[in-house]
Amino acid sequence: MSRALISVYNKTGVVEFAKKLASFDIEIISTGGTYNLLIENGIKVRSIIEFTRFPEILNGRVKTLHPNIFGGILADKENDQHLSELSNLNISSIDLVVVNLYPFKETIEKPNVTEKEIIEEIDIGGVSLIRAAAKNYKSVSVIHSVNQYNLLTNELQNSGNNISENFNRSLASKAFEYISNYDKTISDYFNSVSEKEKVVILKNPQILRYGENPHQTSTLYKENFDEIFSVKGGKELSYNNLLDLDSAYGLINEFKENEPTCAIIKHGNPCGVASAENLTEAYLNAFSTDTDSPFGGILIFNKIIDFKTSQEVNKLFFEILAAPGFDPDAFELLNQKKNRRLIEFKFSEEKSELRKIFGGYLVQDKDNIVYDKLDLRIVTEKKPDENILEDMYFSTKVVKHIKSNSICFVKNKKTLGIGGGQPSRIESTKIAIMKASHYNNDLKGSVVSSDAFFPFSDGVEQIIKTGAVAIVQPGGSVRDPEVIETANKSGLIMALSGVRHFKH
Repeated sequence: MSRALISVYNKTGVVEFAKKLASFDIEIISTGGTYNLLIENGIKVRSIIEFTRFPEILNGRVKTLHPNIFGGILADKENDQHLSELSNLNISSIDLVVVNLYPFKETIEKPNVTEKEIIEEIDIGGVSLIRAAAKNYKSVSVIHSVNQYNLLTNELQNSGNNISENFNRSLASKAFEYISNYDKTISDYFNSVSEKEKVVILKNPQILRYGENPHQTSTLYKENFDEIFSVKGGKELSYNNLLDLDSAYGLINEFKENEPTCAIIKHGNPCGVASAENLTEAYLNAFSTDTDSPFGGILIFNKIIDFKTSQEVNKLFFEILAAPGFDPDAFELLNQKKNRRLIEFKFSEEKSELRKIFGGYLVQDKDNIVYDKLDLRIVTEKKPDENILEDMYFSTKVVKHIKSNSICFVKNKKTLGIGGGQPSRIESTKIAIMKASHYNNDLKGSVVSSDAFFPFSDGVEQIIKTGAVAIVQPGGSVRDPEVIETANKSGLIMALSGVRHFKH
């Protein structure tokens, strides 16, 4: 390696790095602000203008886009014709490209940023330099991150300034990923305006043990998964663990700003949800909904796990416990069973979701609608008090996470009976009632939430028999008047949310 081009926006560590390169007698070429910084620190540098014999133009928009630069990078050193052309044109080869890009992502996240400011942060030359160097990895090394500086200087030291092709290939792979993510951010920005296309980058593939069943292979591809979830203890997550964790995380996000809340998930469905004054009470109330199904399921909480709560959940066999954090003594207790997955997460919100179907993909907005109690339209003669309104509000958050058709009985912010996944609403209603009875959960005074309208009065009639006092549902059926009349005759309160929550 005899010549390096350095042109970086993020100048952290670049002076020390350039000094190390100079110690290997590597000539340095640089541009603009990077050139000035290196000169100020006593490093011998050639300016890009001297190297290309051509000035920067268009207020710096064109600096490195020149045959002397790209010829020097792209020439195949094993190709005699390439080397002859370089010699005839008096172009020097470039062995190392060190470039990081304008901060486009950070710019679009600034408040009150203008379109003009955003456009100026789209890097052209930098992306081209990285792509050219990565393409010609057999002859050129490419560095795009401050974190790679020591990696390269160590390789120079260990190899006696004879960088291996395998080392360069690894750098090239990282470089292509870097510019792909950069271009995706730009594409997403423009498509957020035009709303026509979206680019999805699947990266960091993690081979899973198997899929939903042992005969199926599976892989996890990540976007920002590691920014949200951190596995603190236990085995690697399985395919089914990840599906259940996704369901659990979606549900607990409904309660991120609420009082202590626990949700228990099994095979993608809630089997108990409760909010209470403390996490221990929330867990016990959620567990009481169905004391059989939580075995081998997922527990998720919206607050940091304290020691008292850890003592209670420690009595149960579960696959995953997820929370925003763990008190040290709680973690120590729970981590004693090595097969448990203990996961810390940060609250985050997805705006869209993508599903593969035969022959294509489905993309839709996430069902992120947030209710306020005032959004519910009371359509019966009898009106709810504040406690019933609170339970209505709670139940709408839960029912949208149960597979359709879904029915949920709630009282005092805890689920009493859950029915879901049935082709008919009346069957889901019967299942919710049956399960509540089986686990001795009294439905008198409860509130019922339905993910979609009641097509007939039969479901409401079943609910009336339980002693429930209120129903919240979207409405929208041609038989709404009949259903409301049935509620009125029994003194039942009914509220219409106007929003359906099918989940398939």
